[in-house]
Amino acid sequence: MEYQPMDDQMDERVIEIARVSKVVKGGRRFRYRVTVVVGDNKGTIGLGIGKANAVPDAMKKASDRARKNMQKVNLYKTTIPHEVLGQVSGARVLLRPASEGTGVISAGGVRAVLEVAGVHDILTKSLGSANMLNVVMATFDALHQLKDAREEAILRGKNADELLPYWDRRQHA
Repeated sequence: MEYQPMDDQMDERVIEIARVSKVVKGGRRFRYRVTVVVGDNKGTIGLGIGKANAVPDAMKKASDRARKNMQKVNLYKTTIPHEVLGQVSGARVLLRPASEGTGVISAGGVRAVLEVAGVHDILTKSLGSANMLNVVMATFDALHQLKDAREEAILRGKNADELLPYWDRRQHA
């Protein structure tokens, strides 16, 4: 097998390209804001936002920032270990684990973030604000709140099997 650089293994998705303006003495100055999410499909994700006068320059900046801000999130098989609610400003995102074969029941920016993270089965609901940037950041907030089932079991003094999602508890019992 041939050597592949780390950059080639990353899944990169452009979530939003927005034209933003700044009002100055002579009128408005337009720039572009690009939001990019990068992940390895194994639980490591990063978010980058880049602004520039041209879209390609903004995309390059956003991509570089996303790769610098990579963080690991706790996953359980093809889903998440427990239900969680992420919140940024007025946007709230509810993430619920789902059994295998369910798929990613989500839309827009939330779907892109979950797919690059490597989540294949999940139920989501976006509550409150529909601002794309805030919804994506709320999704990141929710993913960073996730706890590992084994570590949490040790903290609670329980068996790790007791903290599994309910559809897996039946198989282990």
